[in-house]
Amino acid sequence: MNWPLISILQLAVLAAVFYALWRKDRNSRLELERVRQAATQAGQQSIQSLNREAARQEAFLNSLVEGLLLLDENGLVLRMSRSLEKAFNLDPAYPGRSLMEVFRLHELLDLVARAKVEGQVLAYELDLPGRVARRFQVNATVLRDENQQPQGYVLTFHDVTRLKELEKTRQEFVANVSHELRTPLSIIKGNVETLLDGAKDDPAVSERFLRGILKHANRLAWLIDDLLTISRLELGKVALNIQEVSLSGLVSRAFEDLAARAAERQVRLLNEVPAGLAIQADPDRLLQVLVNLLDNAIKYGDAQGEVRAGGRLSPKGGVEMWVADSGPGIPAEAQSRVFERFFRVDRARSRDQGGTGLGLAIVKHIVLSHGGKVWLESQPGRGSTFFFSLPTPGGHEE
Repeated sequence: MNWPLISILQLAVLAAVFYALWRKDRNSRLELERVRQAATQAGQQSIQSLNREAARQEAFLNSLVEGLLLLDENGLVLRMSRSLEKAFNLDPAYPGRSLMEVFRLHELLDLVARAKVEGQVLAYELDLPGRVARRFQVNATVLRDENQQPQGYVLTFHDVTRLKELEKTRQEFVANVSHELRTPLSIIKGNVETLLDGAKDDPAVSERFLRGILKHANRLAWLIDDLLTISRLELGKVALNIQEVSLSGLVSRAFEDLAARAAERQVRLLNEVPAGLAIQADPDRLLQVLVNLLDNAIKYGDAQGEVRAGGRLSPKGGVEMWVADSGPGIPAEAQSRVFERFFRVDRARSRDQGGTGLGLAIVKHIVLSHGGKVWLESQPGRGSTFFFSLPTPGGHEE
């Protein structure tokens, strides 16, 4: 009579145990799923965080104007800035390659070796050969761990090519100005000393020396005026008085100013500018351009030759003008430099003819301030032709 009751109780206990175990297992599986999902979410967040950090690093490297190079402890390339890739024209598949394999420059190997010994090397100058030579200032720093063992290297590259060019230009400018000032000052000083030594008592001699003093004092005044003019032009401090200008009439005014100089050398002046040709420009500055070009043509062209001034409408809009002489021409190797300050093709002849050496540089900057351009065509023995173009108002020559 008691056996069935016991069996039922046993079954109930077993069922209760089984249910408890099932619930425990179910809860364990749910907890495991929650842990797995949390781990997956955390992993995804970590990956996203790493991706964001990588993107920030990439953006930082790509935004750098300076060149940045990262090497590992063995000198293998890890990363570099986009600016450095472009500056050295490098293959972007550089990670993991050796420094020499990527750059092909023994100087960089020597620089890293120095940094390893000294800890840091600053202002190392690196010349990059090529069609257009460039110079970089490189700083190298070694990264060390707590045991002072090298863990990598950081190199920064600063392109100083333009700074070196400007410094060279400044030095040449100072040297040229000093020379141009010294020559007339020396002559003036010598003439004054001669007069004080007794030449003043002879009227004919004193007049000759006084005329020499006046001539070279004028030369100093012209030089100073030209220096001030080109300085203001380069700094953009010259305000242009734009108005309609008759170009044929302006050439006639320039011819009048230079008539005496042309007569001295028996040079014929020919105005070939069409009567109706006009442009919006600053008449005084444009007259300065024409006078400088015509004066050069008279001085350096053939004596008893001719100088022609011409003009036409430009196919690009605006006008194109030129001044041509019948002189010996300009050597090809000098043609790219004739618009530089103080550059002279023949220094001895230029000094005899007078002038400051700034005329063509002033021409260039006046034309540029109008939005135009200047250029030269010349062949030895066949004369030279100087061109300049002036665009319509609001336009600009390419």
